Amino acid sequence: MPSDNSRPRRPAFRAPAMLEALGEGVDPIAQLHAAHETAAVLLHTGRASGDPAVTERLVDIVGEIGLSTLADLWATRPARTLPGALWRLYFLREWMRTDSAGVARCYAAGVRFTEPNHVVAGIDPPRPEDVQRVADDLMRGAFTGDFAVALERAAAFCHVTSAGSAELRGLEPLARSAKLQEMAADLTACARLWRAGDLR
Repeated sequence: MPSDNSRPRRPAFRAPAMLEALGEGVDPIAQLHAAHETAAVLLHTGRASGDPAVTERLVDIVGEIGLSTLADLWATRPARTLPGALWRLYFLREWMRTDSAGVARCYAAGVRFTEPNHVVAGIDPPRPEDVQRVADDLMRGAFTGDFAVALERAAAFCHVTSAGSAELRGLEPLARSAKLQEMAADLTACARLWRAGDLR
């Protein structure tokens, strides 16, 4: 899984709401509101903009502000909330980009066990460069397509890599397989909530 130290950071751009959320002395209620507000603003901005440059900047926001900033904002929120869903999408993207060879190996090992999920996830063939391409496609789809479909596609990816991690037991920790299954279930639930208008 990705490490904050795995790639150099560019100078950070932080929106006022993000800076406020990370400030010292902020109470838990303010942090909760900041998490949900920033997630909603980020998603709305991406979905309302027709500018490809804005979309690409949002896809690669981790490159601007760092994975740890998103973790501070969203990682402690329940999985089946908007910030929880966005955190999982960005986390998966970072893992897919920083360990594309390892992800490709896990994915390839899991395909035969989860063929329908492989079709939905769409990493074919599962080479490192294809893993990186799909990582960006997943995030791009969240901003330019059906958000529920992006969540379901990420869930399908988790199912395949979970099966592959279990198959490669000697090389991959079983704990990763279980965590990916849990993430798949949460992302699928978030897709249902989004369609019902209840993902907040």
